[in-house]
Amino acid sequence: MELSDYLRMLRNYWIGVLVITAAVVAAAGVYNVTQPKVYAANANGFVSIGSGSDPALASVGDSLAKSRAKSFVDIAESRATAQEVIDTLGLDTTTSSLIGSITVEQPEDTVSIKITAAADTPQEAQALADAWIQALARQVKSIENPNDANDQAIRVVAVESAELPGSPVSPKVERNLGLGLVLGLMLGFGYALLRSQFDRRIRSAATVEKEFGVSVVGLIPTARVLARDVGRTAMLAVNSTSENRSDQSAAEAFRKLRTNLQFMSVDDPPRVIVLTSPKPGDGKSTIAANLAAAIAASGSPVILVDGDLRRPTVADSFDLVEGAGLTDVLVGRVEIDDVLQQHGTLENLQVLAAGGIPPNPSELLGSQAMQRLLTSLSERATVIIDAPPLLPVTDGAVLTAVTDGAFVVISSGKTLDTELAAALSHLEAVHGKALGVIFNGMPARDVYSSYYYRSDEGTHKDTGAAPRSRAASVTVH
Repeated sequence: MELSDYLRMLRNYWIGVLVITAAVVAAAGVYNVTQPKVYAANANGFVSIGSGSDPALASVGDSLAKSRAKSFVDIAESRATAQEVIDTLGLDTTTSSLIGSITVEQPEDTVSIKITAAADTPQEAQALADAWIQALARQVKSIENPNDANDQAIRVVAVESAELPGSPVSPKVERNLGLGLVLGLMLGFGYALLRSQFDRRIRSAATVEKEFGVSVVGLIPTARVLARDVGRTAMLAVNSTSENRSDQSAAEAFRKLRTNLQFMSVDDPPRVIVLTSPKPGDGKSTIAANLAAAIAASGSPVILVDGDLRRPTVADSFDLVEGAGLTDVLVGRVEIDDVLQQHGTLENLQVLAAGGIPPNPSELLGSQAMQRLLTSLSERATVIIDAPPLLPVTDGAVLTAVTDGAFVVISSGKTLDTELAAALSHLEAVHGKALGVIFNGMPARDVYSSYYYRSDEGTHKDTGAAPRSRAASVTVH
């Protein structure tokens, strides 16, 4: 995986990463709150060997003090010293427990002994450190000079009393929260990586082109103008006057799709195109209608055919008459010009409704009569066919086999790679051609980043300018 793949992975699963990170940081916060506060105070002692004016003796005494200071560490950690501190402070504890609250350090090649005492309150820590260094001094005296008879005896002198600690040394709030944040991010990243490995939903154009070798010819963003309630006339993005950014982006996306279509196989451009999808609900009917409208808006004639003879929606979407249409022409009941209906606002757009629902849609769509009809219509205009989805029924594949190819519409973040693979295999089985894949419901940020990543591939104005990409199939990344 490249860096861009990791960034895309984190963006796809950012909610999970955020939740995991927040949970771990919260757990660290709870740990900080529930743990008892521990305060530490330091008291320092100095190992001395009496006084004298002879420099030679002083040097020998200093060396002796340094060597004996190491052994005084054991005395400081002894039960006898701990018991003396207990007696002095009147503590209700055991020597073993109290020794666990003390840390004794003797810096190498020095005569210093440092006592660090830990307790539940600052006052207790201060008192414990001072009492311990004093107890150590008395223990050393009882060993080295029990009768006070030797002025040159080694002794421990308390040289620095403990200060009252101002803040606890445990728990370490900042450190724990920082570790919680780092651990949370690591766990969140691991979660995102695991999800990306097992998540079969298709989210990027790069995935389609890399795994299936099919060009992505359109990225359609989620937009209010593309939503249609049942029973209401569909709104066309290219006709919308909305100032909403997503609506404008949708209109621009269909113009780009139209431009990509115009530059497919320049020497032999497709004239009869099927719009299908792996399964219902991917939005292929909405895209078929808007693509037809975009072509008509450019001044080119286009005929939108409702090829879904099981669940026709085109006539209802445009508020047209559904009574007669494609099936009536195919059985010879009416002539094509009798049932072609003109769109209300786009003069270059005509619509052929599905007509009556037959008992054998696949046979009718694959018939010689259908081929002759499509050939006739393609001489007049570009033909866009709204076909059924590929996985539930064979109608879409049958239609693709008798046309110039199909655009396969998939839902961003919803369509599984196995579903797209099965849909493409259905087309291949009947020797149908997949002209490209159209991403529907793409997050706006992905559409913007994908288009502007290669800004030289197309224009952002409705001018019909050619992208400077390969002529056979223009891929939008």
